[in-house]
Amino acid sequence: MTDAFIMRLKAAQRDLIEACGGVERAAAKCGYSKSTVGRWYDPNDGTVMPIPAVVTLERDARAPFLTAVQAEANGRRLTDPDQERATDISVLTSHAEVMRQASELMNAMALAMEDGKITPAEATTVDRIASALDAASSNLRASLANVKARQGAVAALRVVNGEGE
Repeated sequence: MTDAFIMRLKAAQRDLIEACGGVERAAAKCGYSKSTVGRWYDPNDGTVMPIPAVVTLERDARAPFLTAVQAEANGRRLTDPDQERATDISVLTSHAEVMRQASELMNAMALAMEDGKITPAEATTVDRIASALDAASSNLRASLANVKARQGAVAALRVVNGEGE
């Protein structure tokens, strides 16, 4: 396993634990101690989650955080079995979120590179934002796929004035 893969896996573990409500709640859900889950959460600790914990926590979070990283490392991608969720995702809303996350990423990188050196803490901060940008991009792609499936869509923009319309 490469260092890059381990770092990506550790970031996914952290995201999964956060999605499950933090270290204490994740520990309660998967049956491991808070200190063990804390090691999984710590980006500087090389401890990785065992598969039963991954399955339990991903089920609780309803998202394949680590499974997706493992698939990606093997040149694969996961597909979402619930295609109906794409119908609820607005292209404009998704695009706005991608732009917001991209702006946050650019700002965080500018701050991190300001002194010419990126610290591990800065790298962790930027990685968290990059993870959120990945999720926003995925939602945008899902909404665009829905548009293609429907043979197009109207980009309905409305001007809202002070009178409720």
